[in-house]
Amino acid sequence: MARTIVRPSSEAKRQAILSAASKVFFDVGYEAASIEGIAEYAGVSKVTIYNYFGGKPGLFSAAVDHECSNMKQQMQIDPSLPRRPIREQLETLGNAFHDFVSRDEIVRFDRRIAAESDRDPSIGDTFMDAGPRPVCVQMAGLIEAAADAGEIEVDDPMLAAEQFVSMCKGFGELERRFCGKSDPERDRERIAGAIDVFMKAYGRK
Repeated sequence: MARTIVRPSSEAKRQAILSAASKVFFDVGYEAASIEGIAEYAGVSKVTIYNYFGGKPGLFSAAVDHECSNMKQQMQIDPSLPRRPIREQLETLGNAFHDFVSRDEIVRFDRRIAAESDRDPSIGDTFMDAGPRPVCVQMAGLIEAAADAGEIEVDDPMLAAEQFVSMCKGFGELERRFCGKSDPERDRERIAGAIDVFMKAYGRK
């Protein structure tokens, strides 16, 4: 009896190419990456990649979109959760944000996006629109809700969200990006300090 060959669906093949492209691009960079290497890693032909993405620039842009989409899902703030005191929410969000941005693959992704944005500034915008900006908007929504509930006094929730995120990252972001190391204990102290400063600035007097 002849064996039936099950071919992967178009979407499965596309996802395999994007996963392979993400790894290769973010491991070796845009210039060093090759369509041949990505095709071999994905188990497809070069022609297939050209048919799907048109070439190396289109494939790289699609890979960035793919990774940014994953990042956005992982950093999603669930608005349906019961509202808790703002200090507790800030602690949860600060720790979740730190745990996410400290992951090795996210640090590598961040470095690569910064490097490739010199070649194509739209890549940086794609990254910001897919991850940091939506997260900040959602955080601003939680801050605004706390203000409406009378817990804090905030005129500009978006600015307050930006300030809180920046304080949580602190000097640790530079250490992760340029030195490849971090101090988890110090990072937790930064988050606790960020919450204290935030509450002193915006807590009801």
